[in-house]
Amino acid sequence: MRTVLIDYDSGNLHSAEKAFQRMALERDAGEVIVSDRAEDVASADRIVLPGDGAFPACRSQLFERSDLFEALNEAVTQKGRPFMGICVGMQLMANRGFEYEEVDGFGWINGDVKRIAPKNSNLKIPHMGWNELIIDAPHPVLDGVTNGDHAYFVHSYQMEMHSMDERLAHVEYGGDVTAVVGMQNRIGVQFHPEKSQSAGLRMIGNFLTWAP
Repeated sequence: MRTVLIDYDSGNLHSAEKAFQRMALERDAGEVIVSDRAEDVASADRIVLPGDGAFPACRSQLFERSDLFEALNEAVTQKGRPFMGICVGMQLMANRGFEYEEVDGFGWINGDVKRIAPKNSNLKIPHMGWNELIIDAPHPVLDGVTNGDHAYFVHSYQMEMHSMDERLAHVEYGGDVTAVVGMQNRIGVQFHPEKSQSAGLRMIGNFLTWAP
């Protein structure tokens, strides 16, 4: 059993790698590697797509390596490999992103990524720091995670859902802010689970043993 964290030059993966390796050891879930090789993604049992930065830049960095995206797309959409998108990796699952310019996403989740617009003008953007999760729907990756558990966010854009049945959790920040999305073998988290202490580690462990 092998989990691959995709390295496409979109952020420092060290903390994510260590968190996934720790939980893989605890759950007896095989090895975890970081790789930018299409062949590793194609043969992976589980795939994680992290991402830090702007939606267009992250998309461009991934799509410029067409073999890497093709391996990812085939593994997830055709082979049904479990997939987790983190932060911008989650946002890329959407239909489109509107950060600086309109850019197509993967089209895996029915939503668009737009700038957070809190109703309270005193709330700062980016949305940064700890916030309390509100669970909208049960999911195996959320087992043991409850309303009020904290997760760590750093983002200025969020996924605005067109299909609310694909939203699994949200937080309040001057209005609803999507926190977790999912359908079939795919799940995405807007926050950083590797930095979210016990709740985040639990979700990582659940993902590593999830059999959609």
